[in-house]
Amino acid sequence: MKKEYWFVLITYIAMQMSSIVGIPLLTFIGAMMGESLNEMETVAVPYWLVISFSITLIIVLLLLRNEKKDLADSRNAASPASSAAWAVSGVFLALIAQSVAANIESLLGIDMGSENTQQIIRIIESFPIVILVSSIIGPILEEIVFRKIIFGSLYKRMNFFLSALISSVIFALAHFEPQHVLLYSAMGFTFAFLYVKTKRIIVPIFAHVAMNTFVVLVQSVFREDIERMIKEAEKIQGFIGGLL
Repeated sequence: MKKEYWFVLITYIAMQMSSIVGIPLLTFIGAMMGESLNEMETVAVPYWLVISFSITLIIVLLLLRNEKKDLADSRNAASPASSAAWAVSGVFLALIAQSVAANIESLLGIDMGSENTQQIIRIIESFPIVILVSSIIGPILEEIVFRKIIFGSLYKRMNFFLSALISSVIFALAHFEPQHVLLYSAMGFTFAFLYVKTKRIIVPIFAHVAMNTFVVLVQSVFREDIERMIKEAEKIQGFIGGLL
């Protein structure tokens, strides 16, 4: 593995652990500047999310700035038109894979829904700026780390299935939700497939960004509208059932 990749991994791991120091530090700085301690304890988490992810993305892009495209990949890479088609198709593939995996987990007795996702949604409802992390910065970093670096390095030595499986398990563990390893593996396999199919990391990045954005919009911005439509549909169904 290239030394730049190791630096990227170290930076990403440091970012994941940075909240241990960053959040108390941010709270302390805010309190020293005259802000209410209770208020700082509330805003420190979302602010640190945005700050830490943004800084990490900048560092990662700087670390990879001199990386040249592999000549073989460059010759075999999908055309821009084909890549665009796979990027759009990948959004639906990822959503379908996620839905199938969620239903299988439900049959296995695993509670549907991700606590990690719900926690992020709750933060977004109070601090919309966190959408930048959940829908853009986070997916970009995850595709670079888990698909380009981890999966890509494994794929040079193993077949697709083992490479995607190992990188997807690591992907699940990084979200601290090992119980949803099947769910994360479904997404991991989908994004890895898009990467291998097109030889362009921008394709799974686009699909991941679009999927996360869709999930956030459905579960936060349009949640009340969707719940209202469901209730109206249930009323209509009950009315028709009464007539029959």
